[in-house]
Amino acid sequence: MDLGFETIGNATLIAYDGGPVLATDPWLKGPAYFGSWTRTHEIPDEQWDAVTRCPYLWISHGHPDHLSPETLQQLPGKTILLADHVGGRIARELTQQGYKVEVLKCGEWRQLSPRLKICAVADYGQDAVLMLDLGGRLIVDANDAPDKGIAGFLHATVQRYTESYLLYLTGYGDADMLNVFDEDGTRFTPPAAAKEPVGPVIAQLLEHFGITHFVPFSSMHKYQRTDSAWANEFATPLAAHASGFQSTVGDMLPAFVHADFARDEVFGLEPAETPNTLHAPEEFGDSWDEPLQDGDLQRLRDYFEPVQHLKTFLGFLQFEVAGDTHRIEIAREQPRGLTFAVPRHTLMSCAEWRIFDDILIGNYARCTLHGDWGGRTGTAALYPDFGPFLCKYADNGNARTASELRAYFKAYEARGFFRLGGTPAGDADARAIAPYLE
Repeated sequence: MDLGFETIGNATLIAYDGGPVLATDPWLKGPAYFGSWTRTHEIPDEQWDAVTRCPYLWISHGHPDHLSPETLQQLPGKTILLADHVGGRIARELTQQGYKVEVLKCGEWRQLSPRLKICAVADYGQDAVLMLDLGGRLIVDANDAPDKGIAGFLHATVQRYTESYLLYLTGYGDADMLNVFDEDGTRFTPPAAAKEPVGPVIAQLLEHFGITHFVPFSSMHKYQRTDSAWANEFATPLAAHASGFQSTVGDMLPAFVHADFARDEVFGLEPAETPNTLHAPEEFGDSWDEPLQDGDLQRLRDYFEPVQHLKTFLGFLQFEVAGDTHRIEIAREQPRGLTFAVPRHTLMSCAEWRIFDDILIGNYARCTLHGDWGGRTGTAALYPDFGPFLCKYADNGNARTASELRAYFKAYEARGFFRLGGTPAGDADARAIAPYLE
């Protein structure tokens, strides 16, 4: 293709300008989340070859369905483009591994080829949106970045283009911790169980921003471990994205699409579905019968205790490993706690590598809520205080103390794209971060 783009895999966009130039979030080889996730569809040879010929790769954030170490090992010699995340963890660690890394300053356009320039905006949730001007048409790769305050900047950018494309995660909401129980052992029904029509949400997005085309994106995964396959019941099939879609502003394109701008030609790619093969957790290093070893509990304390925000709401953390329960006191005066039943390999790897989000998203670990959570149940109890402050701000942003959190949020606000005190991410989000904006 001379000029245009294709989408493939989970969240991979291939941009062409006289040939392939840029591929985004290339999870094209191997599983993710300790083997729990695989892609719903195969990667055709033609698109795999195009990715190998791209001089540039973009990685939006650190989740393994976007930053895939196994895939990167197959793509040597690329320039990896990153958003300017506060803390700089991804840039630092990829550089240490020998990759060539370039960090894009927020809101500034970077020319990659004669007809392709890009602009990235990082958000305080350690995700990022990438905008591409490809031959005078705008492509917005929002992957699975929730609106953390950049909607105004995005809206203003879209208005400068007569033709625009939004690539964004939509669906029932299974790409999160669903495996949450009460103290009686009853699993909370996840919001994804409602299977609300997806199309009206997409239409609303197009109409709000004035975008002319939508491509379903960043939601093409399924569960393949024997202890997580239950969650496939809540995954979003491709056909569901169009359910209820009606828009006078824009149209919906296939999830796997070939858009040739030079020929004004658009059609769906038809990759084969991946087989529905289940794998035992032992294939990925996990045994539910492996107990904690000497020193493991102290290593867990060393991981959790520096995260000071936990003390503002959490009394204790417990880990059920191989049938034994291990407790870490956080703040005895707090009336609630969490128990995670999880294999030792996953637990200790996530603590060592500071990737606790992988436990939440893999959906084979089991979380039990203890005490009074103020009416919040299921996944909602873990947000906005536990998941974001541990997995986003601490693990990836290196902000664990109150002073580090204040500096963290101040750094994002100083960039001028939004005011965090007025974040549209929800009242709960705003309440949680408000003490660190003073």
